[in-house]
Amino acid sequence: MCKRICQIIKLKPTAEEEYKAIHAAVWPGVLAALERAHITDYSIHHYPPLQLLIATFKYTGSDYEGDMKKVGEDPETRRWWAVTDGMQESFVEGAQGSGKDIPWWTELQEVFRFDGKA
Repeated sequence: MCKRICQIIKLKPTAEEEYKAIHAAVWPGVLAALERAHITDYSIHHYPPLQLLIATFKYTGSDYEGDMKKVGEDPETRRWWAVTDGMQESFVEGAQGSGKDIPWWTELQEVFRFDGKA
């Protein structure tokens, strides 16, 4: 079974160019950690009027929390977050960065889905 995830966070206006540039060439180790964690079809969209970043991905594993913990323990991912977190502002009160106890990105509730015909 596939779990779909949608998350949002605010992009600092001064970081827009740098954020897009770094995501044009995501570090291979970061992508490998996502793959090991059963994450597929990952995309991030930018909505400039509100400076929103909207991330969507599919999780195909069987232990979402455990796999996300492993991503957070990956050294290259932690280095990536040290760069990208500074470009973002969390909507979650008390959040201090990716991989911490309080989520950095806000996960959104799915209220509608249409899969169409197979």
